[in-house]
Amino acid sequence: MKAYLILEDGTVFEGTSIGSKREIISEIVFNTSMTGYLEVLTDPSYAGQAVCMTYPLIGNYGICYSDMESLKPWPDGYIVRELARMPSNFRSEDTIQNVLEKNDIPGIAGIDTRALTRILREKGTMNGMITTNENYNVDEIIPKLKEYTPAGVVAKVTCSEPTTLKGDGYKVALLDFGAKKNIARSLNERGMEVTIYPAFTKAEEIIASNPDGIMLSNGPGDPKECISIIEELKKLYNTDIPIFAICLGHQLMALATGADTHKMKYGHRGGNHPVKDLKSGKVYISSQNHGYVVDDSTVDPEIAEVAFINVNDKTVEGLRYKNKKIFTVQFHPEACPGPQDSNALFDEFVEMMGGKKNA
Repeated sequence: MKAYLILEDGTVFEGTSIGSKREIISEIVFNTSMTGYLEVLTDPSYAGQAVCMTYPLIGNYGICYSDMESLKPWPDGYIVRELARMPSNFRSEDTIQNVLEKNDIPGIAGIDTRALTRILREKGTMNGMITTNENYNVDEIIPKLKEYTPAGVVAKVTCSEPTTLKGDGYKVALLDFGAKKNIARSLNERGMEVTIYPAFTKAEEIIASNPDGIMLSNGPGDPKECISIIEELKKLYNTDIPIFAICLGHQLMALATGADTHKMKYGHRGGNHPVKDLKSGKVYISSQNHGYVVDDSTVDPEIAEVAFINVNDKTVEGLRYKNKKIFTVQFHPEACPGPQDSNALFDEFVEMMGGKKNA
């Protein structure tokens, strides 16, 4: 069956329908990862977005459910050049086609994803529609596309109640704004007992649990929309509890301490983004997925300093807070998918809490 991707600038791509046949309007973004498509599909940070994979062949090693980063896929839509219908991998349990159908996610294959990516890079991220309706009217669709905004996405992806991963080390409270599983796993593997809390948990409840450290997770959407969460983070900032934050958590802590954020032209999404540690001069190759960034000019030097920058565009990739045991990063040290160059930042978090426990 034919399918069409219609962008808000009027560009139309014709391809083949994959997954669900329903029609969706979403923000269209691209990811440059060559592998890890299942981790991309199950990353809650893609809620409210349709993802274009720039690598030309997707699905060739199939689906292994133990590699999922959450309980289900989150993107509104999926866009590929070619979808492998017969995966070859001894671990494979399913195909992308089946996963998209089971989760009612529409997609389109057979389009020039390189051309689409160039449009998004040159004109910036824009909204689009995936439809199988051959009688579409572009003039009627474009106003609808321009009206769309991903809203309420953190509430959509966060957990409903606290859960705990047992450990014999430090107690860490993980605020779930759309957390990938590997964040909790990376902490738990270091012996930490990790309690995962819903995004809108009050600061008083977190503090009352007497954690040794607090983890703020990744998540979807515009950080400025999370007004109530930011108010709770202000209270957590005023404690002496060590805090480590990733991606959306990094942005929210910046907003809670008076800095500002803005939407990027087309964001950073992929597994090959170079990040420089300004203290050591070391460059990490990192996994990233974000469309917003902290404005470096709005960071109060009395409160925090820029600790990491993106080598390509010099945007803020991390902050270290002064007179506080707090550091935050825009990239993903837990990877999945992506390189594990910066995984040692979890060890730094352990050191911040007092070093290895029960060693």
